[in-house]
Amino acid sequence: MGRLPGSEAGTDERVSSARPRAQRAPPNTSQKRKVRTVTQDDLRKLLEEVSAGKVSAEEAFKGIRRSSVEKLANAHVDHDRGLRCGFPEVIFCEGKRTDDIADIARAILSQGDLVLATRASQEAYEAIRGVDGRAEYHEAARCVTVLHQPPADTGRQILVLSAGTADVPVAEEARVTAEVSGHRVETAYDVGVAGIHRLFAQAERIQRADVIVVVAGMEGALPSVVAGLASCPVVAVPTSVGYGANFGGLAPLLTMLNSCAAGVSVVNIDNGFGAGYLASLIVKTKGTV
Repeated sequence: MGRLPGSEAGTDERVSSARPRAQRAPPNTSQKRKVRTVTQDDLRKLLEEVSAGKVSAEEAFKGIRRSSVEKLANAHVDHDRGLRCGFPEVIFCEGKRTDDIADIARAILSQGDLVLATRASQEAYEAIRGVDGRAEYHEAARCVTVLHQPPADTGRQILVLSAGTADVPVAEEARVTAEVSGHRVETAYDVGVAGIHRLFAQAERIQRADVIVVVAGMEGALPSVVAGLASCPVVAVPTSVGYGANFGGLAPLLTMLNSCAAGVSVVNIDNGFGAGYLASLIVKTKGTV
């Protein structure tokens, strides 16, 4: 009692509509002992024990004073990102060598239970699978996840909508991000304004959601329509899907930024991860302020 993961005595013991199936690696039965990173729940429990007199201030200090940054050949891994921000460091694979991706994943898993890698190719997946056989490749989302234990269910509901089928990869990136954060995710794809009756058929799901992620290319009108129907925050994601005057996503980005509907926030073009992360933060703090 009173020991944080990483202190001297600490050891690690430890709904959606149809969507593309993820690739799973064969199970890896070899599990190494590791010094687990400090989580927000760990720190909260320790402070409660200090307050109750069960643990001394000196013991608590020893448990949390270790360095939070691990230096690798081409990276500095931030092990306490989860403690500060509520979610561990994420690997953006595009532009990285597979050796560096593997090194970063290995470092994260040496102290944590979760890896999320975005913009991941099949080669990036193979590199991470070489580190941990529990790696799972979400091909449509271009994401790799490694979960040593299921995320705690927050009981919060996130709805992910896409205007068209071509927007699905970005929507799937948002879905995977929100799900590994422990939230329940529903999806409805290809419900754009060109056939708005398809959106109205989702009215019940829109009303019960705690936050809605809306992904759209072309002119990007869908988030404004959804925000006019919803009583929760809407996270809008412009995509680069469209013809010439779409300007690689700039047209829907400007449409979303100029939305006349209240309650819409906008992330960068094709940034499904950013949308899923923001939606997760919103629902995580719901009811705490």
